[in-house]
Amino acid sequence: QVTGYLDDCTCDVETIDAFNNYKLFPRLNELLESDYFRYYKVNLQKPCPFWEDNSHCGMRDCAVQPCPSEEVPDGIRAGSYKYSEEANNLAEECEEAKRLGAVDDSLSKETRQAVLQWAQHDDSSDSFCEADDIHSPDAEYVDLLLNPERYTGYKGPDAWKIWNSIYEENCFKPQNVKRPLASGRGDDGGHTFYKWLKGVCVEKRAFYRLISGLHASINIHLSARYLLQDSWSEKKWGPNVTEFQQRFDEVLTRGEGPRRLKNLYFLYLIELRALSKVLPFFERPGFQLYTGNKSQDAEMKHLLLEILHLAKSFPLHFDENSFFAGNKKEAAKLKEEFRLHFKNISKIMDCVGCFKCRLWGKLQTQGLGTALKILFSENLIEKIPESGPSYGFQLTRQEIVALFNAFGRVSTSVKELENFRNLLQNMR
Repeated sequence: QVTGYLDDCTCDVETIDAFNNYKLFPRLNELLESDYFRYYKVNLQKPCPFWEDNSHCGMRDCAVQPCPSEEVPDGIRAGSYKYSEEANNLAEECEEAKRLGAVDDSLSKETRQAVLQWAQHDDSSDSFCEADDIHSPDAEYVDLLLNPERYTGYKGPDAWKIWNSIYEENCFKPQNVKRPLASGRGDDGGHTFYKWLKGVCVEKRAFYRLISGLHASINIHLSARYLLQDSWSEKKWGPNVTEFQQRFDEVLTRGEGPRRLKNLYFLYLIELRALSKVLPFFERPGFQLYTGNKSQDAEMKHLLLEILHLAKSFPLHFDENSFFAGNKKEAAKLKEEFRLHFKNISKIMDCVGCFKCRLWGKLQTQGLGTALKILFSENLIEKIPESGPSYGFQLTRQEIVALFNAFGRVSTSVKELENFRNLLQNMR
């Protein structure tokens, strides 16, 4: 059912499938296995800010195994907030904004200024996410390759509460418009909901579709890496077609499944567009994926640029110029609303009761938030000088790791869809 053109876009599903599955996905996977991208610093101990939450999932598959610090490459440990080896050497003692009292006096005035500006920028209002304080004693490095996103058994009322809170309170949706298939309600086949969605501006419609796409993507990962066998001798993970059909089959979901999958493609286009736009930031000679291993760092930067050039070459990019294009005052107000709604969603991730789901939920919302930050900073990115610090636009290592890993998840979903299509075809 999921073919042809996507709403609000000039792109079609088939073009994305061919581009992702055969060109981009294999390269992206290689990049994400490198040291720079596999270690993500996260605080999984933050309390839920919205409701009393004591549901930490006791199941084994919910646990996250943090890295002993000696396993994390020195360059990453020393420089969570550094952007290059040069900055690392200059600013060894500098931490972000609130800790700038301890700026090393041996730094030149210009460098100190640059460090201050980076740090202030990291806290600035451009952020779409409630970022973790990565200097908190509770923040730990997690090796993403050792803690893959897959089915954990976390479901039922707790998981439903998270998604319900996201859709009901953070998607610009009025209370009287009920979501299709929302639990325990009389359903009119989504008629009222889609009538409402059609009537709102393109930005609010896009916001809903991004969240729905993220939800679909996460559900594909859980269906594709399902616990198929759990015995004392082995655990076997693999695709669970029944689980996939329950979430996406047109008949079982009363027409919702194909819509959800189209929203996944929409999310893919938005994140791909952000990657194509951010190329000038990474192209600067001063930017390095600094882990301390010189030859690997150079090799990975080369691969990163290859991926970004590939993203740029995509023929049917989403045109974000339709966003916030109206009256300047209205546009600014809407952009701010957009940012605050998204920030709220990133806070809700601290309410997820399963630590592994929380880890990947936080990473994917931060990645999407970073993609939005890039799309809304286009004129700042265009002004980035070829050498020297980029004052106007900056990305922290956290944001870089989240951006590429989040896109890696969406790219994996598109690839897994092909696999499920083949499995379903063989079953007929």
